[in-house]
Amino acid sequence: MKKTDVDRKGISSIFPPALREMANRICDLPGVEEIRIRRNCPVIVYAGGAEYWISKNGRRVFSLEEAYHCSGEDLEQMLSFLCRQSVYAYEEELRQGFVTIPGGHRVGIAGQVIREKGKVKNIRYISGMNIRIAGMVNGAADSLLPYLYENGVFCNTLVLSPPGCGKTTLLRDLIRQISNGNPFAPGQTVGVVDERSELSGGYLGEAFLDLGIRTDVLDRCPKSEGMMMLVRSMNPSVLAVDELGGEEDVTALKTALYCGCKILATVHGNDLSDIDRKPSLRHLQEEKAFCRILRLYKKDGIFSSEIYNGEGRLMDRKRLVRRDEAQ
Repeated sequence: MKKTDVDRKGISSIFPPALREMANRICDLPGVEEIRIRRNCPVIVYAGGAEYWISKNGRRVFSLEEAYHCSGEDLEQMLSFLCRQSVYAYEEELRQGFVTIPGGHRVGIAGQVIREKGKVKNIRYISGMNIRIAGMVNGAADSLLPYLYENGVFCNTLVLSPPGCGKTTLLRDLIRQISNGNPFAPGQTVGVVDERSELSGGYLGEAFLDLGIRTDVLDRCPKSEGMMMLVRSMNPSVLAVDELGGEEDVTALKTALYCGCKILATVHGNDLSDIDRKPSLRHLQEEKAFCRILRLYKKDGIFSSEIYNGEGRLMDRKRLVRRDEAQ
C-alpha cells in the first residue's frame, strides 16, 4: 500500500500572505484531511482521525487562547485568492457551494446565499470554509479488486458511501488500476466525467492526480452530458462518474450501458435501503444494472466495506486502509 504525494501548493496560495506559513505547516501534518475555518472561531484541523487547534505559526495547540481565530477580513481575502481576484468568474462554482483548486482539493463555502428566480446564484458575506484535502493511495482498492471481475471482465459497480469514508480516494485507485491493468485483467480505456475537477485534480487541462495511462477525462463537464460525449468520441470500455445525481444522470448512464460500456459510479448513502429511496436508482437496481455494490462505512472508528452482488447478497467484508495508514 503506497501513499503518493499530492500537490498541495494550491492550498497555501488561497490563504492571506500572513497565514501562508500556517497553511504550509498544516499541510505537512501526517494524515491531514480537512482544514475548517470559521469567522471569529479557532482554525480546526482534522488529521489522522483526530481534531487539532492550530496557532498562527501552524503549531498544534491545546487551548482556545493559543489557537488562531480567523477574522472576517481573513475570509474575504481567502475568497478573493480562491477566485483569483474575480468572484464573478467563479459564480458557477460558488453557486454549488464549493470551488476545486489545483491538486483536486475542494474548498467548501458557507455564508449568505443570494437567490435569483428561485435558484441559488451566489454566496456572499462568507462565514466559513472547509478545505478537504485530496488523497491518492495507490493500492487502496487492492482488497476489493478480486470481487469486481468475473472471468477477466469488469463488473458494473456502484460505490455507496456517506461523506468522509474514503469514497473518492477509493474511486481514484479503482480507475487507475482498471486503466493500467491489474492481476485480474489487462488495462482498459476508462472515460471519466470529472464535474468538479476533484477526481483528476484537473487545472487548465492538466491532471494533478494519477488516474492511469488509458484514462480520458472530461473536466468540469456535467455528468449527464459528459457521459454521452465520452461514449460518442472516446469509446471507453469503462465509464466512471462520481456522485450520481438525478434522472438526467441515470438516463445517460443507461444509454452508456446499452452502448456496451461497463460502469463504475458512486452515490451518497448509508446502506442499500437508501438506493430504494431514490426512484431513479431504484429502477437501476430493479433492472440489476450493477453486478456489484460496494458499501463503505465507519464503525467504532474503523473504516470498512461490504461487497454485495447484483441480487443484494453479501459476498464479503473488508477493512479499508486510511490515508494516514498508507506508507
